Amino acid sequence: MDLSVVIPTLNAAKALPGTLASLGTLPREIIVSDGGSTDDTVAIARAFGCRVVTAPRGRGSQLAAGATAGQASWLLLLHADTRLAPGWAEAAIRHMGTNPHKAGYFRFCLDDVAQAARRLERAVAWRCRVLALPYGDQGLLIAQHLLRSVGGIRPLPLMEDVDLVCRLGRERLVALDAVAVTSADRHRRDGYVCRSVRNLLLLGLWFAGVPPRLLARLY
Repeated sequence: MDLSVVIPTLNAAKALPGTLASLGTLPREIIVSDGGSTDDTVAIARAFGCRVVTAPRGRGSQLAAGATAGQASWLLLLHADTRLAPGWAEAAIRHMGTNPHKAGYFRFCLDDVAQAARRLERAVAWRCRVLALPYGDQGLLIAQHLLRSVGGIRPLPLMEDVDLVCRLGRERLVALDAVAVTSADRHRRDGYVCRSVRNLLLLGLWFAGVPPRLLARLY
């Protein structure tokens, strides 16, 4: 598969093995873009055969560095705590063969049996369908030429995913028929309501023009 997977990491040793295992051996390469981990993240990445690049801390900077290093014609931008469910590769191959001018994202799912998780999943599905705003924890499958045409990934400390999908626009986004399972640790720790309200507040402040460096402090 002519695909470079780019994963930004920072002390992601707990989640990274599951994420890497879910990818299998189909991608041409897996690039771990590390922001200065002090745990076993880099050692784990190398043990899985990943290319490791270093970048200034911040998901936008790390994704930009990883995308620049990617050698394949397609990129999959993926969070370190997001595992792709079986069937992802088939969905990706179909998309890459038929939609070179669109970016694809996966269906959001949380690794939690709580009903609050199901409600949040439905809210995310609504947000993607109505507002055309998939987030980075759903992955983003995008051709290199398309990414370049919209100006690449900006080195933002927060909201780099929203910034990118807004520049792509609804007409260049498509839902893929596969699932991305994301860790619910932050929602369990902070509470589903509190975390969701905080995220909505940050999104509103972003659209109101508040600088990302200030939003990162609130996050």
